[in-house]
Amino acid sequence: MEKSKRQYSELLGATFMDADWTGEPFGINVAISWDAGIELCAPMAGREEDSAVSQFLARRGEGILTVCFGVDDADAAHKRASDRGYGCVNSLDYTQEEIDQHLDGLFNRYQEFFLDAHSSCGFGVALVRIDPKQQP
Repeated sequence: MEKSKRQYSELLGATFMDADWTGEPFGINVAISWDAGIELCAPMAGREEDSAVSQFLARRGEGILTVCFGVDDADAAHKRASDRGYGCVNSLDYTQEEIDQHLDGLFNRYQEFFLDAHSSCGFGVALVRIDPKQQP
């Protein structure tokens, strides 16, 4: 994780924030760079065998796990995907309190649908609605 953070910081000027609170239930450490649009994930110490990314790493090694697509209406995008046979494996819809606490209050809305697209796309797909706060 630290090596990747250094690599993308040097290459893209990315700045990362710790987001382990989002990955802890899944046994993963998470670092997010909002400015570069990158989320890094790695198994937590002691969870190398049973984390949410362990099977992916065992089969494919390091690489792209999920591609996020920004959408204006996540519910409508999720319905389109569902109508086409893509199941949802996890979804998030943060309250403003959670956004303020965990995402530095950067957004008015943060909503994600993680689709089961690995078998058809070779990676996961997330449909993400992010409404930034208006700058004064």
